[in-house]
Amino acid sequence: MPIFEYRCAACKNEFELLVLPRSDSVPECPSCHGRDLEKLFSGATVSTDHSQRRARRDGQARGARLRKDLNHEEHKRIHDHSHDHD
Repeated sequence: MPIFEYRCAACKNEFELLVLPRSDSVPECPSCHGRDLEKLFSGATVSTDHSQRRARRDGQARGARLRKDLNHEEHKRIHDHSHDHD
């Protein structure tokens, strides 16, 4: 059974929908129940050792950037707070 991706023209929500064979019902947006939908192109998903390593590396890099940003914000908050009490 194919899963299609749609974008709602009314609320711009993007969602996936399982479409049953011989289904006569018109799909609707789960957010606003609109029926003016654009079917999006879905690429096939292929998982290889290389793609898994790349995804893991990219995730680790995003996590490192997030931790750096959070540490910077915490340092800034502490610095600003200590100057408020001077």
